[in-house]
Amino acid sequence: MEFKLPKYNHPKFDEEIFLSAPNAEYKIVEKDGVAPDNYHAMSIFPEYFKINGEWILAEETRMDCVPRINFEGKVEIVEFRALRVGDKVIVGRTEDASEGIYLHTSGFEKEVQDKDVFAFRGGRSRETSQTMDYDKLYELLKHEKENGYVVWVMGPAAVFSEGARNSLTKLINSGYVDAFLGGNAVATHDLEAGIYHTALGQDIYTQESIRNGHYCHLDLLNKARKYGSVQKLIEEENISSGLIQSCYKNNVPVVLGGSIRDDGPLPIVIGDVYQAQDEMRKHIRKATTVICMATQLHTIATGNMTPSFRVVDGKVRPLYFYTIDTSEFAVNKLRDRGSLEVITMISNAQDFLQRLADNLE
Repeated sequence: MEFKLPKYNHPKFDEEIFLSAPNAEYKIVEKDGVAPDNYHAMSIFPEYFKINGEWILAEETRMDCVPRINFEGKVEIVEFRALRVGDKVIVGRTEDASEGIYLHTSGFEKEVQDKDVFAFRGGRSRETSQTMDYDKLYELLKHEKENGYVVWVMGPAAVFSEGARNSLTKLINSGYVDAFLGGNAVATHDLEAGIYHTALGQDIYTQESIRNGHYCHLDLLNKARKYGSVQKLIEEENISSGLIQSCYKNNVPVVLGGSIRDDGPLPIVIGDVYQAQDEMRKHIRKATTVICMATQLHTIATGNMTPSFRVVDGKVRPLYFYTIDTSEFAVNKLRDRGSLEVITMISNAQDFLQRLADNLE
């Protein structure tokens, strides 16, 4: 099946509701980091603001952020903590154009087909067939390799298996990964596997615990901190495979956000959560597809900063968001957080990665 981006349907701004709408109002920020009363908060959908009689699309949006009018009259989306005295923040809490603000939820609406009112298995669960999901994902990733920016977000389960770790190496070396986001654990256990062939002291192929295996990840962290950088660790310990080594070899950016329970951590882990958030957003701003697996915390964090669309070369296209986990609760949690444009797949990380690598070779 050949992949094709769906056509975006722009709002019909020649209709009376838009022509008669007032300009969006704004208020001036009076204290750094504090939005004015009645500020407008952004969603994941395309939002338009009427500025000087013209409807303008905020080309980047992030949930729980606010729209700011810059010196050029364009709309920027910023976090509350980024607001500065004198900024012009758009105010108004309607989204129907009556206050110069319009939220467009039907830009990529599919044709409505006749369906039975009653039908079995209308939702997504572990019983849902995923054959078509995989086929679509293969074609999407082939398209994105040449035309997009694919961000991967992974937990340590992605490197606990030799097969999964080798599959990740293949996917990165083949150009299907443009940026990697995660935490200290996934990188630590990937590098541990590169030196000791273990993850948390278990052989990544046989799954057998080795003698004093509980020291392996601590020894790895200690080595990394002794060398002063992950790059030096890879060179000195001759690590030749795995997630982190492949990212470094292929110049794929790695962003690791710290946690209060981290061991070590690795020298590249960002301990300041707001700095980590900013670094993650640099890649989410470019993302056209996001694939998250086996990390509920980082998946929800990434989902909250990911819109449902992206503007590329002046054209509006969907941003595809996949979440993969063995738990139905984990994959459906994003829907509760407002990230509605998400494809959920129930699978363990090892099977998912190996299936992708085998079919994308």
